[in-house]
Amino acid sequence: EVMLTSERYKVQRLPFSHVSDSDVAFFERIMPGRVITNPEELKPFNVDWLKSVRGCSKLMLKPQTTAEVSQALRYCYERNLAVNPQGGNTGLAGGSVPVFDEIILSTVLMNQIISFDKVSGILMCQAGCILEKLNDYLEEQGFIMPLDLGAKGSCHIGGNVATNAGGLRLLRYGSLRGTVLGLEVVLADGSALDCLASLRKDNTGYDLKQLFIGSEGTLGIITAVSILCPQKPKAVNLAFLGCQSFTKVLETFTTCRAMLGEILSACEFMDEKCMELVERHLKLSNPVTGSPFYVLIETSGSNSTHDEEKLNNFLEQAMNSGLVTDGTVATDDKKIKTLWSLRERITEALTHDGYVYKYDISLPVGKLYDLVTDTRARLGQCAKNVVGYGHLGDGNLHLNITAESYSYSLLDAIEPFVYEWTARYNGSISAEHGLGFKKKQFIQYSKPNEAVFLMQRFKAILDPKGILNPYKTLPSSS
Repeated sequence: EVMLTSERYKVQRLPFSHVSDSDVAFFERIMPGRVITNPEELKPFNVDWLKSVRGCSKLMLKPQTTAEVSQALRYCYERNLAVNPQGGNTGLAGGSVPVFDEIILSTVLMNQIISFDKVSGILMCQAGCILEKLNDYLEEQGFIMPLDLGAKGSCHIGGNVATNAGGLRLLRYGSLRGTVLGLEVVLADGSALDCLASLRKDNTGYDLKQLFIGSEGTLGIITAVSILCPQKPKAVNLAFLGCQSFTKVLETFTTCRAMLGEILSACEFMDEKCMELVERHLKLSNPVTGSPFYVLIETSGSNSTHDEEKLNNFLEQAMNSGLVTDGTVATDDKKIKTLWSLRERITEALTHDGYVYKYDISLPVGKLYDLVTDTRARLGQCAKNVVGYGHLGDGNLHLNITAESYSYSLLDAIEPFVYEWTARYNGSISAEHGLGFKKKQFIQYSKPNEAVFLMQRFKAILDPKGILNPYKTLPSSS
């Protein structure tokens, strides 16, 4: 287990106050029994899910209401105490754990559903609701959440919004920038901003909620969310296909978009190395073997006969034209879940393979796999595995490199090579994971200086003392 300490990133603790006994006493008064100071109990909240970064917070607060978050932040602002907002702590860019001794403000107890309107499909809930639990609640009412990701069992909707999580359904339902209708946010000085609109259309002034979507806890703490939920599809089908080359993967995607149209809900790809790791480390079995690439296509619609006919026509076309050499189709829930787990659990399988260097890149879809090939050639024997998988539907590649252990020389061979390669093709160095702590110093590969300067000005307006999630997302303005 390796911790990317602040030395590698040349980060020094900013002159925030240190937590004192009187601070702890104050927090105990506003949220009795929900102030954690026991070092053993704090351990898991100081380390990220990948075990790659670790902080040393000595205090965690577990508010239940927006009023408590507001009181806590007002106090921290006056005392100049830094705060690290934390949801399910499933982030992959080191954004959700302290760097030094910031106070962890956890939304774990803010898990109430406020309301759900069955006519409009609008859900209002507190930020600490777990994604999968929200989805279960909605399914009983005939709806689903507009986003789905591998971490659904532990990630919080507030964290999803704060990082603008993408995930497996973006192709069909769009990003959170479109489905989130309103937010309630507590600002650095403790003032609560209520933009919890439940309207699809609201064109009055600047759309302030967009500032907080994807801001990774640096501009305010999201305490409640209003989100538009689609109806639960009556018919879901999944095709898991083998392709002999990445060119054929791309042609399969073009064909499925043309032939499946409005029922296409996901299009994912993975290379054979990913499949090997999932089989070896998680003992899952792959029903389609012997292909260099695999494509997972999901359809969801309101009429099973119509959808199956469309899917069968597409599969016939793909097989006859040699795009796909082998495949399997699932229509029942159990088989669908089994096939999805081959894709959703790749991240988990990789963590069993050694130390993982993770890159989350957006590229023009035609260039998607070239980065994997070039990185593999560049690293040769220095890396254990170089794998590529991701969201074909929106040009989002997850490039992962595993090694026996963490090494500076390997990291130097990967970075900035991967970022320079991405910038050359006008890609984004973070498609959906955010910049967090690990990638903030690389923002210039995706954003011009003027844009970064403007971001720093927003930060200065909303958080003049810089107490919210310091050392993350933006390069320091000095």
